[in-house]
Amino acid sequence: MRLVLGSLPRMVVMAAVVDSALFVPLGAILALVCFALFGVPLQSLVTFGGVVSAPEGLIAWWAIFLVPSLVYAAYMMPWGGNR
Repeated sequence: MRLVLGSLPRMVVMAAVVDSALFVPLGAILALVCFALFGVPLQSLVTFGGVVSAPEGLIAWWAIFLVPSLVYAAYMMPWGGNR
């Protein structure tokens, strides 16, 4: 248990890096699919239909993408010890 709790900050940093690297490409694909299939404009997608401002929407989308990045980081983390 101590190893897991000690590695938690490194895992969160790894997830944040992965999330930041994939945020623009995955966001662009999501925006394209939503526009092509449902006709949702980019502004409405980013602002959740005008509920939040654009910067708040980008932060919210980054946080949404962080959840799968945390799962990925937990799976790929070298739990056997420090390198």
